[in-house]
Amino acid sequence: MTDRHAGYVVTLTDDIREDDAEAIINALRLIKGVASVQPVVGDHQLVIAKERVREEYRAKLTALLRELS
Repeated sequence: MTDRHAGYVVTLTDDIREDDAEAIINALRLIKGVASVQPVVGDHQLVIAKERVREEYRAKLTALLRELS
């Protein structure tokens, strides 16, 4: 038996303006089986999450560089 997919999360490489996103949203709606497309607005929580990930990578990269030297 195989798993059933209920949906997908698509992440954009950069934030885009709402008026520029209309073509992308409409294209996603054209895909067979797509019931709805809901944009995720970039807000302070998203900024915090990104900064935490960046800090984690900085710490790991720093540790690796110290280990190599």
